[in-house]
Amino acid sequence: MRFANADPGTEMKISIINGRVIDPATGFDKKADVAIAAGRLLAIENIAPDFTPNRVIDATGCIVMPGLVDLAARLREPGHEHERMLESEMAAAAAGGVTSLVCPPDTDPVLDEPGLVEMLKFRAEKLHQARLFPLGALTRGLAGEVLTEMAELTEAGCVGFSQAEVALQSTQVLQRALQYAATYGYTVWLRPQELHLGKGVAASGPLATRLGLSGVPVAAETIALHTIFELQKATGARVHLCRISSAAGIALVRQAKAEGLGLSCDVSINSLHLTDADIGFFDSRARLNPPLRQQRDRDAIRAALADGTIDALVSDHTPVDEDAKVLPFAEAEAGATGLELLLSLAVKWGEASAPGGAGLRRALATVTQAPAAVLGGALGTLEASLGRLVPGGVADLCIFDPAARWTVTPEALRSQGKHTPFSGYELPARVRWTLVGGTVAFEQK
Repeated sequence: MRFANADPGTEMKISIINGRVIDPATGFDKKADVAIAAGRLLAIENIAPDFTPNRVIDATGCIVMPGLVDLAARLREPGHEHERMLESEMAAAAAGGVTSLVCPPDTDPVLDEPGLVEMLKFRAEKLHQARLFPLGALTRGLAGEVLTEMAELTEAGCVGFSQAEVALQSTQVLQRALQYAATYGYTVWLRPQELHLGKGVAASGPLATRLGLSGVPVAAETIALHTIFELQKATGARVHLCRISSAAGIALVRQAKAEGLGLSCDVSINSLHLTDADIGFFDSRARLNPPLRQQRDRDAIRAALADGTIDALVSDHTPVDEDAKVLPFAEAEAGATGLELLLSLAVKWGEASAPGGAGLRRALATVTQAPAAVLGGALGTLEASLGRLVPGGVADLCIFDPAARWTVTPEALRSQGKHTPFSGYELPARVRWTLVGGTVAFEQK
């Protein structure tokens, strides 16, 4: 990234003082000062006496942590350039403390050509608000027929390959994709969903039946998982599973990990906190993919995130405009805004899962160290320091006030997507500053 290192001739030095510094990767958790120079984290705690900052940030009462890494954020570009969508969503990321994000390839046009990937990355870098890591399309046009040129897309900057929300119809195509990816060390990102069973709008169960909504059974997830795992065993490919949603699915993931498959997975903030009961009286803000499931599934998700079966927590950010959301439930576009909610909902879960420091540290790990580890070698020179506080590493930081409370309202969100099932919720934790490459990308006024 062009903004990862400042020009030595105009070196910016920042001192962050009086904050509680937490690095989930190392377990470091104590009050300490931080020194930043030339886009790098110069030192933590033991600051040289001759360090003379250009700016001092007083983080009294705040937590200083690595910037958040979000593995699932749609920016709607290419496709919505005329709405300046990239600008608004990257600003939302910075306001949420997210310094790195992964975007899926289901844009318009689809990210299946190197030129599109390069253009998107270039435009994102110019904004200097967050690092953008695109996923390339697994098949051309996401049509599920012809594999993309993965090597060329990787060279253009893709960190993996995905079908986004488009389920593959052909198991043979998936097998070939995994064989190719395994040969060159690429990771395939898949949301487990069986094509024909996954066409409903709500989770199968008593509520969907009562409301007359078409259901998506748990089998849509578990059948797909069985297929993926069998093909992994045959090919040796590495797979990242996107947005696991069921207790049965989690049990299969736990077993597959125990067997040593090259596997990681994430869950959305929506599935972590909500159930199908939150659909209420056809509230289209709760029209999501995957659909919200029952309480037993949510409880299993929370336990799996706590014990590490689920690696990362993601926002599943999908900005949906007013016209597409304010429709009858079954007709509304699936998705919700989430970039600015990720930190608060992670902290909320951490507070509930294990009161005290341990719960908070695990919660912060799921949005920093763990998602960075999923990206792994695809990060290149950033690999050793993204999602961590490493002296000499990139200075991507989030500074937030854990005692602050804020209410989720459309006016409080910078994203153009104003719809979220958490609207009206009072949440903990408010981002005060976000730094990317040693530059202040967001500051709460």
